[in-house]
Amino acid sequence: MKKKSALILFSIILGVFALIGCSKQISKTQTSTKSDKITVTDSSGAKVEVPANISRIADAWGAHNAVVTMLGSGDKIVATTLNAELKPWLFKVTPKMNNAVTAFSVDASSINMEELIKTKPDILFIPTGNKNISKMSDLKIPVIQVSFKDFDSLKKCVKLTGDILGEEGKKRAEEYTSYLDKKINMLTSVTSKIPEDQKLKVLHLSDLSPLKVDGKGTIIDSWIQIAGGINVSSDIDGNTKEVSMEQILTWNPDVIIVSSTVGSADRKESINKILKDESWKKTTAVQKGRVYVNPDGVFSWDRYSAEEALQIQWAAKTLYPEKFQSLDISKETKWFYKTFFNYSLSDNEVERILNGQAPQ
Repeated sequence: MKKKSALILFSIILGVFALIGCSKQISKTQTSTKSDKITVTDSSGAKVEVPANISRIADAWGAHNAVVTMLGSGDKIVATTLNAELKPWLFKVTPKMNNAVTAFSVDASSINMEELIKTKPDILFIPTGNKNISKMSDLKIPVIQVSFKDFDSLKKCVKLTGDILGEEGKKRAEEYTSYLDKKINMLTSVTSKIPEDQKLKVLHLSDLSPLKVDGKGTIIDSWIQIAGGINVSSDIDGNTKEVSMEQILTWNPDVIIVSSTVGSADRKESINKILKDESWKKTTAVQKGRVYVNPDGVFSWDRYSAEEALQIQWAAKTLYPEKFQSLDISKETKWFYKTFFNYSLSDNEVERILNGQAPQ
């Protein structure tokens, strides 16, 4: 009888442990299923459900390719709007991008659907408000709209992207934001004390033929202000707005910064064109030899780039070298590339980036 009771008790205990094990397995399965997806709010304000683990990325905004790369996932980009000729530094620091398909036009106005589908992306990043967004719903690919036009929205875009890319992405996003805030505070602690009537008037040229400038409501306007300058075209709204030479002479800038996207690969040609032109010679900037080509790296520093953190430092040092004597932009560039792009720049490579030149 005692043996029978012992057997019954033993059977009951086994049954309890079995139920506990089953319960744990069910719980684990439910947790796993639940964590397969996360919901994020993109730059347009839309809530989108995306895979918790991203291994294949389609990115239709060139500037955002650099953000993805900075956050450690550039080698996951399988469809892009860029190529090695357009952004050679991006493809140099992320060699696997050479295997990516160019499935979008440069401005993402057209999409090669067939090529995009072949890449089987887990997610598609696309500029906010892009006209092709409605076409994407049939592809069953999560579409995340991304954009930024100032430093606050840049930080939000980086955080959004980091959240999507997982723990490493989140970590890098936090480190980048912390670095950016630190540098903004360091610069503005100096430039905010410059009297308004002593600030340099800055002209940022996005094109020479025809003449185009960048006005207010742009990140160009934002970094000029952080660097302590006055954007002479701040009465104009938006990017790449055409203006006349007469208007530029009226503004009479103290400093001219030529975008690295202007002209030929030989950036000195763009500078010489301005310095030798009789009309340009009437400006204070040319008379004092204060005409510069903007640096160009993984993306153009001046135009919606992950390298805005370097751009503000370069601009401040360029405008007011006497106020930022201890700021070593070459050193900062090396540190940034090693930290965020996992790429060790040589002295020659740093020099080429700062001069707006492609790698050799």
